[in-house]
Amino acid sequence: MESEKTRRPGGRSARVRTAVHQAVTELAAERGYGNFTVGEVAARAGVADTSIYRRWGTLEALSADAAIGWLTEHSPIPDTGSLTTDLRGFAAKVASDVSGPGGLGVLRLAMALTNAGETGQQARNQFLMARFEQLRTMVDRATARGERAPDPMDIVDHILAPIYVRTLFGMGPLDAGYTNGLADRLVDQSA
Repeated sequence: MESEKTRRPGGRSARVRTAVHQAVTELAAERGYGNFTVGEVAARAGVADTSIYRRWGTLEALSADAAIGWLTEHSPIPDTGSLTTDLRGFAAKVASDVSGPGGLGVLRLAMALTNAGETGQQARNQFLMARFEQLRTMVDRATARGERAPDPMDIVDHILAPIYVRTLFGMGPLDAGYTNGLADRLVDQSA
């Protein structure tokens, strides 16, 4: 009888994934996408490059997975019971995350994947879909509570885009006054 291999959450596989993702975001923040190799990611993460190729296949696929993993780990969607406070909390968390360790690297990865051929564009689309699904969850919760909610793309346009642009161009600050203002203007516009 053939024994079935089981994966343990939090085991070696999870540690490797975390180390590799961290290496990708650090290298992207330091050098920009396209200015590092799988071998350099492997060396920084303390794993064999064959492990990376076996699991992800390409630098584009690895970069997308790192960006999506970062999104789900660092930018969860708040559920406070109010769209206004959800949007305020979301905007503050995004601002904190993108200006913190790895945030700039993730933004650079997402942008660079657009110009990395078809594979890169598919990877970028996976990243954007993950973010869009997060926003859809927030909007659906607000609608279920009877609140008038904006379209997820309006959240991209009025909250994420300004935060991302300020981060990419080093235009601060991204303090509570700024992020609350973004959220409040969107809620006022949607009413």
